[in-house]
Amino acid sequence: MDTEKTENGTLEHWSPSEVATAFAEDRIILIDVRTPQEFALERINGALLAPMQAFQPNHMPDQAEKQIVFHCGSGVRSARVAKLCLAAGETRIAHMAGGFAAWKEAGQTYMGTDLATGAPKEMRKSD
Repeated sequence: MDTEKTENGTLEHWSPSEVATAFAEDRIILIDVRTPQEFALERINGALLAPMQAFQPNHMPDQAEKQIVFHCGSGVRSARVAKLCLAAGETRIAHMAGGFAAWKEAGQTYMGTDLATGAPKEMRKSD
């Protein structure tokens, strides 16, 4: 994990493998900040949706037991949202570097849409 010092605290940049491990071990809350349309087409199974355009740091889940990790398509929006949380006084904030694209590139599973049927389907990059 890399870290970045900001004027409001330290932002953690997690790799897709770090996120996958922590998520599988139930140590984090994974929040997708992409649009509802992006989320409907493909998503990390079990991630919550909190679109950036309506994001309010004071409405995030409590981090007493699990740290929040944000993700988006490329890592740009999730870093922006994470910095908003730091500015609002949160201290344990992270985002997934490279976003959903890096997640897929790393071969992690995700829920996609079967284009033949329109049904949700578990996928990997090779699918």
